[in-house]
Amino acid sequence: MTRPAPGIRADYRHFLAIPTRWMDNDLYGHVNNVVYYSYFDTVINKFLIERGGLDIHKSDIIGVAAESGCRFHASIAYPETIDAGLRVGHLGGRSVRYEIGLFRAGTDTAAAEGYFVHVFVARAEQRPVAIPDRIRSAFETILR
Repeated sequence: MTRPAPGIRADYRHFLAIPTRWMDNDLYGHVNNVVYYSYFDTVINKFLIERGGLDIHKSDIIGVAAESGCRFHASIAYPETIDAGLRVGHLGGRSVRYEIGLFRAGTDTAAAEGYFVHVFVARAEQRPVAIPDRIRSAFETILR
């Protein structure tokens, strides 16, 4: 099986610097694989709050995780700061597929790449609904 080549910074539309923490490292001296998903959550949710106007405590409509995945290309370790690149790979009526690239400082090739699918739901009923206009507009600015 041939592995796809890692993506590059120019493939992504939005970036957030995320410092690694001492507790992110595992016994092998690099960031543990599960922590990469927390970086995905961080760049996505900060984007939703700042650019999409999401109020994580009060919004009637929220995104819930439906699917995720990650491909690892190179190790990241504390005390590095990573640049999390974000783009929208697919924008549907009720769901979005985010694509994320994690880059070590000063590098143009992704150390890891992943995706995350959110389905938007009414908070109270937990039933799928249309993506709110303000959030959809924000997504369109980073659409692949």
